[in-house]
Amino acid sequence: MVSPVSTELALSQLSSMWQKSGHKAEVAVANLLKRRSHKIIELNWRNRFAEIDVITNKQNVIYFVEVKYRKDTAQGDGLDYITNEKLTRMHRAAAMYMFEHQLENPMQLMVASVSGQPPRVESLIEDIQIDN
Repeated sequence: MVSPVSTELALSQLSSMWQKSGHKAEVAVANLLKRRSHKIIELNWRNRFAEIDVITNKQNVIYFVEVKYRKDTAQGDGLDYITNEKLTRMHRAAAMYMFEHQLENPMQLMVASVSGQPPRVESLIEDIQIDN
């Protein structure tokens, strides 16, 4: 029988491993965007209501990037998990960031699918439209 303490420890270790993999995926996306002339503003920005994986600036446009990481593509493409509801939450989070930082720049949502070890950017959609 597994004790509750060891179960909690195992879950904590898994969570820590996932967070490290997720961070590595965000860094992989940030590095790709840097090579594409984006200036990285923040990685893993959060407040008590929302979070944004990567925030960049390119030609005075602020980009808000959602990174979806999968260990391998057998779990499906990360982009499969980007729903209209998720895009709406991303838009709200971006608006919060713009308000908190008193920015009036144009803004754009972007999503990236990352997989593998080391993480590799599989796809990047730079011009996300929100269906209302």
